[in-house]
Amino acid sequence: MISFAPLWDTMKRKGISQYKLLKDYHFSAGQLNRLRRNCNVNTYTLNQLCKILDCTIEEVAVYLPDNAESSN
Repeated sequence: MISFAPLWDTMKRKGISQYKLLKDYHFSAGQLNRLRRNCNVNTYTLNQLCKILDCTIEEVAVYLPDNAESSN
C-alpha cells in the first residue's frame, strides 16, 4: 500500500497548508481528498507536489508492504 503520510509532515515543515495548495497553487480539491484517503493518484500529481514542495518523492509517499505479501 502507498501511504501519503510523509506528505503532511513535509507540508508542515515547508509551511504549506492544504488551503495554500488549493488557493495559491490551484491544486485540485479532488486530488487532495484522494491523498488524504491514501487513494490512487497519478504521477503528474506526485510531480506537482514535489515541485511545489521542492522535495523528493520519498518526502511525499512511502510504500508499506501488505502483511499478506510479507508472509509469503
